[in-house]
Order: sequence, then structure tokens, then C-alpha cells
Amino acid sequence: MAPDPNASGSGSVPSKETKRKKDDKKEEDLSDEDLALKQQLELYVERVQDPDPGLQKVALESMRQEIRTSTSSMTSVPKPLKFLRPHYGTLKAYYETMQDSDLKKYLADILSVLALTMSAEGERDSLKYRLLGSEGEIGSWGHEYVRNLAGEIAQEYAKRQIEEAPIDDLMELVQQIVAFHMKHNAEPEAVDLLMEVEDLDLLIEHVDNTNFKRTCLYLTSSARYLPGPDDMLVLDIAYTIYVKFEEYPNALQIALYLDNMQYVKQVFTSCDDLLRKKQFCYILARHGITFELDDEMAADDDDREALQDIINNTKLSEGYLTLARDIEVMEPKSPEDIYKAHLLEGRASAGASVDSARQNLAATFVNAFVNAGFGQDKLMTVPSDSSSGGSSANWLFKNKEHGKTSAAASLSMIFLWDVDAGLAQIDKYFHLSDNHVISGALLGVGIVNCGIKNDCEPALALLGDYVDKEDPSIRIGAIMGLGIAYAGSQNEQIRSKLAPILNDAKAPLDVIAFTAISLGLVYVGSCNEEVAQAIIFALMDRSESELGEPLTRLLPLGLGLLYLGKQERVEATAEVSKTFNEKIRKYCDMTLLSCAYAGTGNVLKVQNLLGHCSQHLDKAETHQGPAVLGIAMVAMAEELGIEMAIRSLEHLLQYGEQNIRRAVPLALGLLCISNPKVNVMDTLSRLSHDTDSEVAMAAVISLGLIGAGTNNARIAGMLRNLSSYYYKDASLLFFVRVAQGLVHLGKGLLTLNPYHSERFLLCPTALAGIITMLHACLDMKAIILGKYHYVLYYIVLAMQPRMLMTVDENLKTLSVPVRVGQAIDVVGQAGRPKTITGFQTHSTPVLLAAGDRAELATEKYIPLSPILESFVILKENPNYREEH
Repeated sequence: MAPDPNASGSGSVPSKETKRKKDDKKEEDLSDEDLALKQQLELYVERVQDPDPGLQKVALESMRQEIRTSTSSMTSVPKPLKFLRPHYGTLKAYYETMQDSDLKKYLADILSVLALTMSAEGERDSLKYRLLGSEGEIGSWGHEYVRNLAGEIAQEYAKRQIEEAPIDDLMELVQQIVAFHMKHNAEPEAVDLLMEVEDLDLLIEHVDNTNFKRTCLYLTSSARYLPGPDDMLVLDIAYTIYVKFEEYPNALQIALYLDNMQYVKQVFTSCDDLLRKKQFCYILARHGITFELDDEMAADDDDREALQDIINNTKLSEGYLTLARDIEVMEPKSPEDIYKAHLLEGRASAGASVDSARQNLAATFVNAFVNAGFGQDKLMTVPSDSSSGGSSANWLFKNKEHGKTSAAASLSMIFLWDVDAGLAQIDKYFHLSDNHVISGALLGVGIVNCGIKNDCEPALALLGDYVDKEDPSIRIGAIMGLGIAYAGSQNEQIRSKLAPILNDAKAPLDVIAFTAISLGLVYVGSCNEEVAQAIIFALMDRSESELGEPLTRLLPLGLGLLYLGKQERVEATAEVSKTFNEKIRKYCDMTLLSCAYAGTGNVLKVQNLLGHCSQHLDKAETHQGPAVLGIAMVAMAEELGIEMAIRSLEHLLQYGEQNIRRAVPLALGLLCISNPKVNVMDTLSRLSHDTDSEVAMAAVISLGLIGAGTNNARIAGMLRNLSSYYYKDASLLFFVRVAQGLVHLGKGLLTLNPYHSERFLLCPTALAGIITMLHACLDMKAIILGKYHYVLYYIVLAMQPRMLMTVDENLKTLSVPVRVGQAIDVVGQAGRPKTITGFQTHSTPVLLAAGDRAELATEKYIPLSPILESFVILKENPNYREEH
């Protein structure tokens, strides 16, 4: 057929004739059935306007039937709707003239459906006629109609809220729509509608056994992207639903996310199964909070003691060593095994033989990090003839004055989590007369007890008396030790010991700074008024010259830790901080802001902090460092935020002043901690050759952080090359060594990631430890290359075995096959999609890398926790049948 020359858009305005031709052509294109349908519908439209109500009714019925039964592909408009489009106006006009009757309602229903394709933007006709129509079954008109209605309800609701008009008729519709969505596996749409009309409580009566998991999964995932206080409300509903269906482990995780101890108690009291309670205790232990069980939560004394033991983490060391034996890495490693100097040609290996104090100090840290928790190494625990007093003493004295502090403390890293053995080993240092060694031993007592709680409080008993000694280094050791041992415990005795030091005019600045940090750690995220008061007064008492000291900056950090992740509850304290001396005022402001919103993903706060970083100021300004770290702290909450923050930090590198560039590598290290992303790795590798030595140091230590505990071969190679590149620069070489130690943390069995439970929960003490170390790294030369290198030990707060350990009902290890692969986000997907991809099957215990998820590969056991991480109790599946 030759194309119609006028119909092509050649720029001429088509005349009436071409229009008519076009219509005729359309008629010709229709198949016979369609033509018949079209004429049929046109007949109905005429009949509807017939004066005889009988005929009207028949016509409406038939029209309704046609619309309902028409199914078509997803992409095109159903035929009846298409053919009725030209008559929409006619029917609308006729509707206005009709008397009130059932027929009028009937027509309203049909108009409501027609409005789906016809009504103008923002008219909301579909909803208008639906409310005027008969109260029929809503789903019978099809999904698309219901969806459209839901959208219009949301707009109408917002409008009525502004006008304060009644909304009862809308809510009745909402009830129907939600019921329809929940029946037809469209839980996300039901949740979205209820969020729009601010009535999530309706959800609780509509969820049932089949859809509550998917509903809650959607609720918890969307909470990350909602502004407060909506996010808390959504999680509250999810918690209620989980408790209703007795999914207690999930409820417990939400309770921990909300940091709501009442809810945690409720989970314990509403579940009667002792085994499940043991699993709750493992979850609490992994989260690292101090929690006391009472009679209501566990009636039987022996049971309560057993449960409390799990919460106190007393079995962590045992489980970790089981993992190490299983993977066969018990063999102690020396720093040389880590440096692998033989792989480098030429000059670098030659320089390695010289015994310098700084390199020995680096070796101390490497040894401590690599053999952490294994109970044996090649420097500190080697038995030798008794006459020379053991070789650990020999290694100790290969370090200069304050180096001995770190060396003595490193012994306790080897015995990490093993309180009895560790304290027995450290004891010998208390008999030496060297103050630095005693200080290290005191710090060591804290490290051994890190994350382990004990009824007889060994740390407090040993360290309490040393807090008020004359020698400042001994005091710092004891104060740091208490901070690390009791992090997050909110222990009153410690407050009464440490708070007076803050207001002691005779106390040296460094003692006061470490006291503030320790109090911040012990009361992390508690918003404790009295501690805040004490730190604020200590800040106000500082003289002009003291405010310039690098260590003074730890005071605002101690204050910030009290409000870690507590969002707007920091505001009163932030107001007070505006009255400080201008030297520290902005620094304090940034630190408080970044701590309070840490791990919340709050976009507005990230913008605010970026704004502070974009100003070009003169050299003396120090507050931009914490602002850069703050961007990472706030954005680390979810993957999308991390990607965005990495891009923003790239810009800061290009346009920022020196003090910002020094903080950027540290921020990158925090964003990808124990998760070596290739793009970040390359950026840091580039920065590690920077002309500014402080930027290079920060980049090197961050390479260690992103690879912490992963044994990542690429990072290990980079660091080896750096060690030959910087073989003459002692201080940079020191950082390269420390980073090498971090990459092989616990021989690759540990992680520093403060997030656990599939990145849902953030462990506050772990984050606090990392932030403290990073803040100290903001001034490398004064603090870490000075005499306070032992602040690196704060990282111990974040160390956790990255394992999945399955245990049976008597908590004995049980080896079962599991599939481990990359986790996939399956929120809101239809059906039962696979949750992991690219998996391998291993038998437990297994290691989990960042972003990995495990699932049982056998039906024989049922895990008591939905998330397979750290310790999981398995109970036998009663319905399991062996296949012969």
C-alpha cells in the first residue's frame, strides 16, 4: 500500500480530509472482532443515556462485564478502555444529570475505571468516582486500577491534611486496598500506601504467616532511607510483627538497632525456650553490650548463670582457637614472615638488619596484630632459660622508654580474650621497677579483658589503685586499660574513679585527655549528663597554650562518644560547645555532630559537613579534619551512602587544602574498613606516594585498615613495595609495617568492621575504638610518632573473629556443610529468590568475608538465628529423613 503523502509529517498542517482519511484507515486496521466490540460499546454508551432504567441497567452491566473480562499485555491499554476513551466526556456529562440511584453509583464505578487512562494529571477523577460509586470488591477491576487508586489516595490525603478535612472515607478505601495488596504478594505497595497515609498500625492486622517475613524485610530496609522519626516508627512496627509471629531473633536485632533495652527484655520474657534464649545471648555478646539478666528473663539460677556466661563472652577465646585449629593457622608467625623481605631485590632487604628502636616498635605492633588471640608468638611468649628472665624481657628491652609500654601491652594482645592465661602472663611485669613497663602491663590488663565481662571484675581490681599514682605514664596505662576493658558498660565505679581526674588542676594534659576518652568509651552512646558535664568543665579549664596541643583534641572526642549515634540528643551539649574558646569551638562542634549522627546515613548532615570542608581557610584551622572523618562516619550506614561518600572525598582530594587532604585517606579507610574495594585501594595507593608525608602516612595506615584481617594479596604486595620505597624514611616505614600487621590481623581470621548481622547492626564500642584511633591519626607526628603510639591499641575494641561457628544444643562445636557466597539484596522481589550467589560449600567453622552470607546446605538441622554469623546454635530437624 502506498504511503499517504499527506499523513507523513512534512510540515504541512493536515486538513480535515486527511484527518477523516486517517480515521477511516484506523477503522480498516481493526480486526473484525475489535470492530464488533467497538460498535457494541458505542451502542452501550447510547443505551446508558436511554430514559428507560431497565435498558440502562443492562447496558451498564454489559459494559462492566466487558471491562472486567478484558485482559491484555502489560504494555498496552485494554481494548474496551481504548474504545471508550472518546466517550468519557459524554458519560461524565450524563452522570451529572442523573438522579441519585443505584444506577448512578454503577456508572460512577465505570467512570472511575475509565479515569484510569483518561483523567488529566492531578485531577484524581478515579478516586472521586470511586468514593461516589458502589462499595464493590476493589480487586475485581484489576491490579493496575488498585495501584492507580493508591497513588491518588496519597495525593488526596496530603491535600486534606493541609486543609484539615476529614479523611474517614479515604481510610476505609485504604483498608480495602491494603487487604488486597497483602493477599496478592504486593507487601511493599501496601507498606508504601500506609506510610503515605501515616497509619502503619493497620499493617499488623493484615500480616499473616505467609507474608510477615517479606513485609518486615521491606520495613527494615526502607527504614534506612526514611527521615526521623519515621524510621524509628517503621522499625517499631516491624518489631511488633516479629514478636507477634514469635520470630524472636529478628525482633531482638531490631531492639538492638533501636537501642531499646525494654524491648530486649521483652524478647527474653516472651520466649520460654532456653535454647533460643542462649541464641539471643550470643547475639547480645556479638553486639558487645553489657546486659544483666534478672529473674523474669530466666527463672532458674543455673540457667541464668549459663546465659549470663554467654553474654559475658567468656567462650569467645575458646571458639576462636577452635576456628584457628580447624583452619590450621595455629603456627605462630614472626614479623619477618609478614614483611617477606626476601621478595624484594636490592637495597631494601639490606637495610632491614639494623636494629633501630622505631623498627623494633613496629615489629612489636605487627607481632601483636598478627598473633592476636592465639596465645603464642615468637617474640613475647617464647620460653627460654630462667636465668635470663625469659626472652620476652629481652624483646621488651630492645625498645626505648615509651616503646616498652607498647611492647609490654603487646603480650596481652597475644592472649586477647583469654583472661586467666593473659593475667598470669602479664603479672611478671608488675614486679619490674620500670614505670613504662608497668604502664604497658596495666594497659595490657585492659586489653585482655576487652569485650569479656567477668563477675569478679579483675580489671577494676588490678587497675583501680594505679589511677592516682604519681607517674603520668602509669596513670595513662591504668586509665586506658579501664576504658578498653569496660567500654560500653556504663560502670558507675569507673566514673567515680575517673571523673575527679578531669577537674584536677595538677593533672597533666595527657592524663586528662586519656581520661576523657576512657569515660567516653565506658559511657559510649549513653548521653550521660554527669560525664558530659565533667568533660565540658575540663575543656573550659584549659589555658590558651594547652588548647593548641594536639592531645587536647581528644577531649571533644570523649564528649562526642557519649552521644555516638544518638542524633538530636546531642543538641544541648552542642549549644554549650559554642561558648568554648574559639580555638577549639569549631573542632568541638564538628566532632559532636559527626559522632551523634555516626552510622545514621543522614544525608543533610553529610551536606552540612561537606559545606565545612569546602571552605578554604588558613593553615591554623584544625576543625576540617574531624569534618572529613565525619562524612565517612555518617555515610557508612549503607552501601549507597558509601559509594556517594567515596566520590565526594575524591573531590575533596582535588580541591581541598592540606589539612583536608590529610584526613581524606583516613575517611576512606573508615568507609571500607576490612573491605578492600579496588577503587579505594587504588586511590590510597596513589596517595601513599604523596609529596606531603602526612598524607602518605594516613594513606598507608588506611591501606592497612581496608585490608584489615583479609590477608589481601594485592594490598600486601603494595605495602611490600612501599617498604622498599621508603627504606630510608624511618617514620613512614613504621606506618608501612603497622599496616602490614593490620592486613594480616589474626592471620586473617579477624575483622575490624563495626557492622555485623549482615550489615544491619552497628557495634558502638567497635566504632568508638576505630574513631578514637583515627582522631589520633589526624596528627600523626605529634601523637603516633611521638610517645603515644599505644593509641593504636584502641583498635582492639573493634576486633572480632569473622567466623561462622555452629554449635549443638550443648554448645559443643558441630561441623555441618554450609554454602558461603556474596549476599544478594532480595527486598521486595517476587517469589523466593536466592539470597546468595557464586557460593562454595564448606563445612563449619568457616570464615566470612565482607558482604558474604552463609546458609545451611543440609536439612538435618534448623538454625536458631536467621543470620548465620559468629555463634549459631543448631537444633535437629524433627522432620528430617535420611535418604538411603
